[in-house]
Amino acid sequence: MQSPPRSRDWLSMPRYWLAHLRGLLRRGLSSLRSRGWRATWQRAWLQLRPAPPPPVTLYRPAPLPFAPLALPPTVASPTPRASIVIPVYNHCQATLACLRALAAHPPATACEVIVVDDGSSDDTAAWMAQVDGLRYHRRAANGGFIAACNDGAAQARGRFLVFLNNDTLPQPGWLDALLATFDAQPDTGMAVAQLLYPDGRLQEAGGVVFADGSAWSYGRFESADDPRYAYVREADYGSGAALAIPRALFARAGGFDPRYAPAYYEDTDLAFAVRALGARVRYQPASRVLHDEGTTAGTDTGSGVKAYQARNRQVFADKWAHALRGQPAASTVPGPALLHAQQRSVLFIDEAVPTPDRDSASLRQFNLLRMLRGHGAHVAFLPTGLAHAGADTLALQQLGVETWYAPFAGTVATWLRANAARFQVIVVSRHHLATPLLPLLRRHAPLARLVLDTVDLHYLREHRGALLSGDPAALRAAEATRRRELAAMADADLVLVVSADERTQLQHDAPGVQVEVLSNLHQVAGPGAGFDARQDLVFVGGFRHPPNVDAVLWFVQDVFPAIHQHLPQLRFHCIGADPPEAIRALSAQPGVQVHGHVPDIGPYMDGARLAVAPLRFGAGVKGKVNLSMAHGQPVVATPCAVEGMHLRDGVDVAVAGDAATFAEAVVALYGDRERWQRQARAGLENVARHFSLEAADAAVQRIFLAPR
Repeated sequence: MQSPPRSRDWLSMPRYWLAHLRGLLRRGLSSLRSRGWRATWQRAWLQLRPAPPPPVTLYRPAPLPFAPLALPPTVASPTPRASIVIPVYNHCQATLACLRALAAHPPATACEVIVVDDGSSDDTAAWMAQVDGLRYHRRAANGGFIAACNDGAAQARGRFLVFLNNDTLPQPGWLDALLATFDAQPDTGMAVAQLLYPDGRLQEAGGVVFADGSAWSYGRFESADDPRYAYVREADYGSGAALAIPRALFARAGGFDPRYAPAYYEDTDLAFAVRALGARVRYQPASRVLHDEGTTAGTDTGSGVKAYQARNRQVFADKWAHALRGQPAASTVPGPALLHAQQRSVLFIDEAVPTPDRDSASLRQFNLLRMLRGHGAHVAFLPTGLAHAGADTLALQQLGVETWYAPFAGTVATWLRANAARFQVIVVSRHHLATPLLPLLRRHAPLARLVLDTVDLHYLREHRGALLSGDPAALRAAEATRRRELAAMADADLVLVVSADERTQLQHDAPGVQVEVLSNLHQVAGPGAGFDARQDLVFVGGFRHPPNVDAVLWFVQDVFPAIHQHLPQLRFHCIGADPPEAIRALSAQPGVQVHGHVPDIGPYMDGARLAVAPLRFGAGVKGKVNLSMAHGQPVVATPCAVEGMHLRDGVDVAVAGDAATFAEAVVALYGDRERWQRQARAGLENVARHFSLEAADAAVQRIFLAPR
């Protein structure tokens, strides 16, 4: 494809910023109309002031004189899940600091610590004998790092072997994070930690091996918070200074190969052996370990033990010559594009990272990312707000998503100019982001498939809200939204909607647009508690969404009084983030409890007898309905709340269109055990058939993974 003239490239940035600023102005005015000035200002402030990554305080034990030490019970377990093997040769002060770090922040995982003394001539033997709970093994003669590690492995009792250098300071949570890698991705055969220099700079974020057998410590001297090094990913190898491997797999691989004795390249060789056995090597950034590289072996590769590093490179290259043919050339500089060159790469752009415990759109997006990662795709996420969202950003990184944020991303426009071309599919959420971004993406990613994810049809939702309010200005605004949203669809290669109803709507409104249905994505939780173990009503929905505000106000003011009259002991639990004052004030009414955001809504899904979805306007598919049905919780809903969901009144759901009928439906279903059980079973079947990850798998593969 011939590149456009450079003048066009120069103009693409101003055009983006102009469209972006226009969009911000329009959205600000819309927010003022629907949310008021205070909520609008708070939201704008958060977006205009992206938060940096949360600061990480590194633990370093004080350099105290030796004193007898006792390891905590979880670090000296008789039934360990993990065996920490620490090979040592002199440098007893370093070993003591490592043990103090382990004792200061013991892992939740039961483990044992095995110190293998490779013939030390200093105070190591005398000191280790005074560490209570330690398994201390002294070799008869010095044999080197490999021999010491293999001896320690032979004595281990845990399911996992964890090799840890004595010149390391493991940070709080390091072991639990390292082992969690195996739980999250069962095909993991080796998990390697993030190694840091004592000054906090990155030493290694997994290793890269080149075709000639040479190796690269990825990320060396960079910031550990840099998004390139902050997500779980496959690596060619990881330093033996801190790695974990199932003990049975270590035995199958033959342990550390003695041909590399006394040391160097044994960890790289083990990683290649693990992959040859069909398992994966993964880098775990949440497992942070300070490593005083060179304390025990020095740094001069021309003499001493380090001289074996050069010799063993050739030994490794000869042994793995066939496998090395698929590695990158030594002249290349590793980065995300190189590391993921063999994967299907998909970029998601949205205002912020998904918050799956706060809104259904986020849950759908998070599960979509999970599905793509499960299919082996590389996924990146660029939030236009560029904020590090704390736990939500970390959750994406643990999923293996390359997640960007300030200050490392620069601006959205500059990041796209540098990175967009490496993706085969780019997904932009919602039309107001697509309008300024799609022209820029056409310029910087001309071969990518550009997908607009509508989430719901905004113009349809706004039009319905305007009709309900009778506001002529709102009607005009809805029509303007319609024009912009349809124009954005025309610029995309593919448009995603969440229901067949919305696809039918677009066949009429935008007949030339290619449309695919990708509905809500839910994991079926199961039936949960039975009828008699449940009580009360629950509503779940974030209150930045105007339809939810209107729904709860209407329900409490017009519907709930009649319900409460028949069932005076019944309580209505209102759950959702960012409730405005009008919603919080409802707690003053008898039987109403406004909880705000609840991080874990499981107890309400399993404990409340009925869910209500009293939406009077909106669009799309209602995640609150899916969520309840996925937990075996029957739902009473308005017709608007169940559109496009393949639901049948009286079978999967109870539908009521006005206040009196809604109240009657709640009272009737609340007291009818047999009907409640039938509807609960039918709801579970509906979610499994239409809204589960399994039901969406074929569509996901067709949309994102199939070649164009």
